[in-house]
Amino acid sequence: QVQLVESGGGLVQPGGSLRMSCAASGSIFRIASMGWYRQAPGKERELVATITTNRGRTNYADSVKGRFTVSRDNAKNIVYLQMNSLEPEDTAVYYCHAEILDAVWRSYNYWGQGTQVTVSS
Repeated sequence: QVQLVESGGGLVQPGGSLRMSCAASGSIFRIASMGWYRQAPGKERELVATITTNRGRTNYADSVKGRFTVSRDNAKNIVYLQMNSLEPEDTAVYYCHAEILDAVWRSYNYWGQGTQVTVSS
């Protein structure tokens, strides 16, 4: 079993910054990628940013490009999300995601419990 534990969400004023982290633990053979998704009230869950283990390739939602940065500590199986210039539209529950491969390269998706980010004055 694999666990993803998030930390770092909270309340911030517009224009402010937050840094979140997510640590993966448990029965992990290989992590293909880690990243963040979010879900605002009444909306579907959407991709925020992901980063691959191999070569550190990143992918961002257009709405966060230039403001958010995803990074990883591969040795510790931790992914970070640095969020700058936060806007009220960024308010959502943020979920950590990991794509994990087993010994025969089957892929499994795991999710964190979610952490609330509220951007409000």
